[in-house]
Amino acid sequence: MAFVIADTDVLIDYLKSIEPGRTRIADGITARTLVTTVVSEFELVRGARTERQRRDIQRLLADVPVLPVDRRTAGEAARIAQLLDRTGVTVATADVLIAGMALNYGVPVLTRNRRHFDRIPGLAVESPA
Repeated sequence: MAFVIADTDVLIDYLKSIEPGRTRIADGITARTLVTTVVSEFELVRGARTERQRRDIQRLLADVPVLPVDRRTAGEAARIAQLLDRTGVTVATADVLIAGMALNYGVPVLTRNRRHFDRIPGLAVESPA
């Protein structure tokens, strides 16, 4: 079954009940076609300011499989970073790691942050709307 990797921004939309991200994430959870990454898990947990936010994040992550950074992903991310470096394009390391996972698995990234992800050659990017 095909799946999509949810970026941190759309997971935050879900947690804050912001549309269309909330519905897109909820549908992906129900259909079991949504995963996220350990990078997004880190970003979510790091950004939690209250105990309630921490609990909400843990509930969400209990429902969404979290992909690790493994050797193949690290290699793909390094290849992407080198390519971007050669062309003078700057993309945050976290986004390069997420893109590496998506390219490694051959799946799209679901994000509102198209400005960063669209710079990565060969990466399929979806918007929540």
